[in-house]
Amino acid sequence: MGSFIIDGSCKLSGEIIPQGAKNEALQILCAVLLTSETVTINNIPEILDVNKLIELLADMGIKVNRKGPGSYTFKAEEVNLEYLKSSQFRKKGGSLRGSVMLIGPMLGRFGKAYMPQPGGDKIGRRRLDTHIFGLQKLGAQFDFENVNTFYSVTAKELKGCYMLLDEASVTGTANILMAAVLAKGKTTIFNAACEPYLVQLCKMLNRMGARISGVGSNLLTIEGVDSLKGTEHTMLPDMIEIGSFIGMAAMTQSNLVIKNVHYQELGIIPDVFKRLGIKLQLRDDDIVITGQDCYEVETFMDGSIMTISDAPWPGFTPDLVSIALVVATQAKGSVLIHQKMFESRLFFVDKLIEMGAQIILCDPHRATVIGLNRQISLRGITMASPDIRAGVALLIAALSAKGKSRIDNIEQIDRGYQNIDTRLNALGASIERTN
Repeated sequence: MGSFIIDGSCKLSGEIIPQGAKNEALQILCAVLLTSETVTINNIPEILDVNKLIELLADMGIKVNRKGPGSYTFKAEEVNLEYLKSSQFRKKGGSLRGSVMLIGPMLGRFGKAYMPQPGGDKIGRRRLDTHIFGLQKLGAQFDFENVNTFYSVTAKELKGCYMLLDEASVTGTANILMAAVLAKGKTTIFNAACEPYLVQLCKMLNRMGARISGVGSNLLTIEGVDSLKGTEHTMLPDMIEIGSFIGMAAMTQSNLVIKNVHYQELGIIPDVFKRLGIKLQLRDDDIVITGQDCYEVETFMDGSIMTISDAPWPGFTPDLVSIALVVATQAKGSVLIHQKMFESRLFFVDKLIEMGAQIILCDPHRATVIGLNRQISLRGITMASPDIRAGVALLIAALSAKGKSRIDNIEQIDRGYQNIDTRLNALGASIERTN
């Protein structure tokens, strides 16, 4: 296992380019299974989770060619369906949350799919009901092997239908959508997720010959087609990394320019950080942040305490709640952080409390942060990264703390952030990677 040794209190300065979007990549890479023709994908983040999925696709028989940094071609002309029954597939697929999105395209094109119980962050219950119910409505049959925790999914023919999703699941919507584009007839998905990454997937599929309307809304209509062709696609910048850099600049009082952010795709993310008192400017398509001695949290119009909570898009993404929480520790004022969508994402706050932050963990979903207004600096400690986003929140805390910090289990951070230590060191951070 690897560790970061961080020498805190270093101000950062310069420009940084966000990586391609992790959450988009996991959907787009699975979609290459829908055609036998060549698909070219650009701006792929070279991170652990994405690299694992690319390796898994190659093991399935897909021809994978790396053209350059972040650019690949994929040709799923021949897919080894027998490999999907193997213990190797169970092991590799089970270590990756994104493997669940192989079901939709495999079912749509081949009429069968296999899936181990998927891995990923340990952030509480992450049910698959939306995926299963939606695909069942299209005609799929699920069988579960309890001994191997392994799903087999079959369908003699997928038929379009109307469905109302029980939750606006991003991965669930993507899975159902990728199956429906090759189903017979019309499929209507109500309460569909509408994140920019889902929009990107819809646009890519339409370029491949799919017939999807209502793109960007929570009501998608899909007219099934017989086959799809190849295409070229470029990923959006990662909105979670952009939000992480905004929070990092504020906590370390740094002057930072975040390049080419596709600002119109960020939704309310900039506004939430502005509510925490962070001043940021838009210059062309770059976010410019100037180091602040103090950032003061807004209150509601009636004077009550500011609440920051997550919600499905266009609400505030749950992946940035951990970042907002750590930023609030050095703000002037108090904030109630309400993590509604996951049960265990706030359990990392004990490490921040040990560093000197004033936080009351009310229950698994809510924490009250009493800002220190930089009157008391956080102090360096030894800790471990519990998941991707909490790991980066702890890294931000360590960069702003006095003294040295050690973060173990950094493989969790590597799952979602590309060469984060190298990129931040180029801006003036002091992060040493050790094994």
